[in-house]
Amino acid sequence: MGTETLVAEAADRRREQRGWYFYDWACSVYSTSVLTVFLGPYLTSVAEDAADADGYVHPLGVPVRAGSFFAYSVSLSVIVAVLLMPLVGAAADRTGRKKPLLAAAAYTGAAATTAMFFLGGDRYLLGGLLLIVANAASAVGTMLYNSYLPQIAPPEERDAVSSRGWAFGYAAGSLVLVVNLVLYTAHDSFGLSEGMAVRICLASAGLWWGAFTLVPLRRLRDRRTPAKEATAPGFRQLAATVRDMRRHPLTLAFLLAYLVYNDGIQTVISQASIYGSEELDLGQSTLIGAVLLVQVLAVAGALGMGRLARTHGAKRTILGSLVAWTVTLAAGYFLPAGAPVWFFVLAAGIGLVLGGSQALSRSLFSHLVPPGKEAEYFSAYEMSDRGMSWLGPLLFGITYQLTGSYRDAIISLVAFFALGFVLLARVPVRQAIRDAGNAVPEKI
Repeated sequence: MGTETLVAEAADRRREQRGWYFYDWACSVYSTSVLTVFLGPYLTSVAEDAADADGYVHPLGVPVRAGSFFAYSVSLSVIVAVLLMPLVGAAADRTGRKKPLLAAAAYTGAAATTAMFFLGGDRYLLGGLLLIVANAASAVGTMLYNSYLPQIAPPEERDAVSSRGWAFGYAAGSLVLVVNLVLYTAHDSFGLSEGMAVRICLASAGLWWGAFTLVPLRRLRDRRTPAKEATAPGFRQLAATVRDMRRHPLTLAFLLAYLVYNDGIQTVISQASIYGSEELDLGQSTLIGAVLLVQVLAVAGALGMGRLARTHGAKRTILGSLVAWTVTLAAGYFLPAGAPVWFFVLAAGIGLVLGGSQALSRSLFSHLVPPGKEAEYFSAYEMSDRGMSWLGPLLFGITYQLTGSYRDAIISLVAFFALGFVLLARVPVRQAIRDAGNAVPEKI
């Protein structure tokens, strides 16, 4: 192959990679502004306006505490995503046409998010429906987005390319949150009510998602999958992967540990704003500022934990982070109401362990994957992740429903980190790496 051809291919690859980064830039704003900051407290207030004298709403005739409605909606959205992902993933693998499916998922989610502008009064059912649609679409779109990585980056580039995409997402989330903070805190100056300002922030995330999705859709290329490599339809392929994983029980053991503690992480992220607004009586401006702090420190925390992993090994570093998560939740239980300074301290603790916990878990799992089965195993990794991540919101919602206390609900999540710690500590990762057929790093 000539030098000019190699140069041209490298240039094409870099162009496609830059387009790929922009999907993280597009969709991360939904996760940060909508799911983490604004929608939880706002949808809860809408549900409370619709509640009866005892504080219950009755979707489909089922009595639900207004304060639990958001958590239950998140849980249901994850179940919907789990049902959709294997079907969409199999269709993408069979046809090689990921881009139309990515467009469908992205614009379904963006449309549902933009429609949150109409979430006012007592329309809590509309809010729950839009949340379920948007969150499920976000999960499906992210799955398709991640599946491009092995196609657009050779092995030696994947860590760097993946990290840049992650950085793009955090940068977009921080940028839009700053704009949201200005709009929300100065809503009177713009002639807006507080509720209208929140609805504009929600809808703007959908418009951002849809607008910047145009960049990856223009630059990413579909690649036809050879017939012999096409996967089985839907759940049959997932079942085949799970059967293969049974031949690597230590890999499966690590995956179970990850699924447990990561469910706790995801629940803290999605429910922290409700805890801050409903239990600690903190304003929306404080919550936005706290999430901004998390966004910034997550990058620093990931880099710092990466250095720790090089000297102490990834497994020990992750175990240490789970202890830190437990301490952080315990501290959150005792936080006094109306004390934003202590809430910022709590946010700093979350930020410092957030990025590293997830980044090191993913890299450690990559050592446990048999050679030649990377895409197959990581597909199951993401599917299983989504399949477990409804339990945390469900436990949070049930605990609040039974006790009426958000403090009890937040401390109940310690169970995920404690059980995850025990399960991970029992995994002999060096033996697991050898059993998978990979070389064991000096520090792991």
